[in-house]
Amino acid sequence: MRGMKFKQSKSIVRLIGLSFFIFHLSFSTAGAQKIGLALGGGGAKGGAEVGVLKVLEEQGIRPDYIAGTSIGSIVGVLYAAGYSAKELEQLFCQQEWLSLLTDRRDDLSGEPYRQLDGVTYIFGFPVIDTNNKTFGVLRGGKVEQVIDSMLAKRGCVEFECLPIPFQCVASSMLSAEEVVLSEGTLPRAVRASMAIPGLFKPVEIDGQQLVDGGLMNNLPVDVVRQMGADIVIAVDLQQEKPKNRSQDGNIITDIADMLGVGPLAKWIFYRPDITKYNENRRKADIYINPPLPDYDASSFGNESMQRMIRVGEQSARRQLEKLDIKKF
Repeated sequence: MRGMKFKQSKSIVRLIGLSFFIFHLSFSTAGAQKIGLALGGGGAKGGAEVGVLKVLEEQGIRPDYIAGTSIGSIVGVLYAAGYSAKELEQLFCQQEWLSLLTDRRDDLSGEPYRQLDGVTYIFGFPVIDTNNKTFGVLRGGKVEQVIDSMLAKRGCVEFECLPIPFQCVASSMLSAEEVVLSEGTLPRAVRASMAIPGLFKPVEIDGQQLVDGGLMNNLPVDVVRQMGADIVIAVDLQQEKPKNRSQDGNIITDIADMLGVGPLAKWIFYRPDITKYNENRRKADIYINPPLPDYDASSFGNESMQRMIRVGEQSARRQLEKLDIKKF
């Protein structure tokens, strides 16, 4: 009888211990802070974002969500697919970006002028494409192919299969509205996010003509917050901080509405992208703005890229030194 009571007591103790462990585990999981990474647009200056990723990895900080715009979408999707910061550094430093982004044909690079299949090439660069009447010179096919190939190596060509949830920002060319892409084919979505109007041809997705997301949201802090992030680390490549414009009515925009070009006119006069940018900059929990005054969106090249990556590392370390990394 005494032995039975002893066994019952041990069972009760184990049950209490197990219950306490489950409670502690559920409390810890519920209280875990989810980290979001917002990667802004800026062309070649995206190399600095790779530098930031290197420092985050060194500190053991892994984002739970990633949102990107333009070059930030390229960096973001590859990192979300499992490429390390070191691998991205090698890509950015070794890739022939001029040929990649301009769809240049290397086999025609020595010819001053050549027409082939309705496309006019000057030293291999496509300048006129009679097969495609949409606004913009470049199709962006080569960069889409490279992204597709790299993602396929990680087995992640669709949004749904990424190890880290990712979304990217594009802009509707007709309605001048922000479009957040979160499903479907990744290379196509990223290609839309970086389609600079006038340079790249727009990308049609779900019946919409989409162009560069920087036209509406160049620092997608709000996007990654809506994905579920509690703490948002923002990497802003913009150097000059624009001021918000007045939202008062304008007779010109009223006339534009009547002519059917209201969205474009309102974007030009009110610049909603500036308002969104300033809001997102203030709302970031950790704001990293690498100083890159000597570089612009076209500063591709091994030497420049290495320097920008180092600037990104230095900026990230300065910001993270101010914080208690353990809270992550």
